[in-house]
Amino acid sequence: MDEKLQKVLARAGVGSRREMENRIRDGRITVNGEVAKLGDRVSPKDEIHSDGVLVNASEALASSRRVIIYNKPEGEVCTRKDPEGRPTVFDRLPKLRNGRWIAVGRLDINTSGLLLFTTDGELANRLMHPSTEIDREYLVRVMGAVNDEQLATLKKGVLLEDGMAKFTDIVDGGGEGINRWFYVCLMEGRNREVRRLWESQGVKVNRLKRVRFGPVFLPSKAKVGRWVEMEDDEVNSLAAMVGLNTQPLRQRTQQEQQDYKRQRAKTGGARPRSKSKGFDWQTSDKPEFKPRKPGRRSFR
Repeated sequence: MDEKLQKVLARAGVGSRREMENRIRDGRITVNGEVAKLGDRVSPKDEIHSDGVLVNASEALASSRRVIIYNKPEGEVCTRKDPEGRPTVFDRLPKLRNGRWIAVGRLDINTSGLLLFTTDGELANRLMHPSTEIDREYLVRVMGAVNDEQLATLKKGVLLEDGMAKFTDIVDGGGEGINRWFYVCLMEGRNREVRRLWESQGVKVNRLKRVRFGPVFLPSKAKVGRWVEMEDDEVNSLAAMVGLNTQPLRQRTQQEQQDYKRQRAKTGGARPRSKSKGFDWQTSDKPEFKPRKPGRRSFR
């Protein structure tokens, strides 16, 4: 069976589908020695090179789909290599024998919390695409007075420099003095969108943490700077939600088990909770209250 070239490259973890389309346009991809073009389809027998590096088409077409949840600390940047030498979110991720981790969206350097990484570029592309309408939930602490009129304005919509923006839901989490906590949800992930929305009302965000991405909550085992790998059935549910085919459930090979244990010890991974307990949004540095429970099914 053949598939579109950019999808195969994305699934192999070479990059997101959008990145692969750009590489094809730039003439950086060859198939069987000829420069590829958008619309080309490939089969397991084809020889694919990206920037001169061989991509195994058979492995790409049959590669397993993996997803990890990472609890990003403040101070890390969402890039593979930083010219200023700052730590990046990729530094503590488990190493892969084939492919690479692709970030699902970004968080700015001063924002902490949930980041998803996957080996499947097509899954990453669909999770980030606005058409899927996946909401993100943040725990935010603001400094300054906030009244009901301001909250209503934030839910109705505010014109920012890059267009209209709004919170789809706001839950008051309490607080004392000039600092107050809120849980807020929005459907997009534009640059500093949460901070800019609050700043439009004359209040300053002094702490921001993402606690949920769609149905995926930040698990309690993923302490700050640690990651947890999602189970295959949870990955399949996530893929099905965005219209991708699910993959057969399988047990890790002995080599994969050894790699997993070694990387968890080396890079700060956390052992997943038992299946009966599932995932939990709570973290060690949470305030003493819980967010509202979304109506949709969630991995908890």
